[in-house]
Formats: sequence, structure tokens, C-alpha cells
Amino acid sequence: MDHESRLKELGLVLPQAPKPIATYKTAVRHGDLLYVSGHGPLRVDGTLIVGRVGDDLDLDGGRAAARQVGLAMLATIRDHLGSLNHVAELIKVLALVRCTPEFGDQPKVVNGFSDLMVEVFGEAGKGARSALGTSALPGGIAVEIEAIFQVRP
Repeated sequence: MDHESRLKELGLVLPQAPKPIATYKTAVRHGDLLYVSGHGPLRVDGTLIVGRVGDDLDLDGGRAAARQVGLAMLATIRDHLGSLNHVAELIKVLALVRCTPEFGDQPKVVNGFSDLMVEVFGEAGKGARSALGTSALPGGIAVEIEAIFQVRP
């Protein structure tokens, strides 16, 4: 099944592709790689999920925020490539989780993003990954994630 059909089958709704909030591009294609800039947990209504995991959000809330980042990123990929069907494989993910100093389950939070990628792209959605904790993110968002995808014509 193609990725666009899989998205529909899962009943997933993407937000509008986010616009840059500073001097950068949301994605850049170089050869067969698409470098996707850091995305936040953008909802369909245009709001963002904010808060600190371990304080304002529990593990499940953080995981939901990371999943929402994935939906926003899929919107950007579709916007840049015209279709999710051009994605061949997820190569690398760098994730930042805004959390309390004692919170240590960043990988479990980022599974919200990674599980979504596998739901949409199958095994090709499972790439290399880093999950880090941080004290601050732009606008107080809970999670920011950037990724590199291999794409096909």
C-alpha cells in the first residue's frame, strides 16, 4: 500500500504545513535526501502543545506531543514533495524533549514520533535516532524534532 493510502486508512489528519518562524527553510532537498528542519507539535487548529514533560505533561502527554510533531512533519514533507509516496526511508531523527532535570525517559517520549513513522512508512519509517532532554524550546513547546529522509523521484 502506498503511504498516502496508509495515512487515510489510519484516519490521520495533518495540520497545515508550518511556515518558518525565523530565517530558514522548513525542508531542503539535496539529491535523494530531504533534510527537514526542527518541527514542533503543531495541531490542526494551529496551536502548539506547550509544557515541560515531568511537570506540565506526563510521559503519555509527551508521547502525544511527539506524535503531533510527526503529523506536522508529514505535512511539510507532503508540501515539499507533493506526496508522501516519494519517501523511501527515514534515515535519521534528532529529537529534543523539554523536560524537568530529573526526567530521564526522553526515548519513550520520542517513541510517539517514531511509532507514527512506522505506522505510515512501515519498516522504512524506523531510522537512526537521538533523543535528548533540554530546559527550553522555542515558544515553550514540549518537543522539537528534525529528520532526514531518503526520497525517490
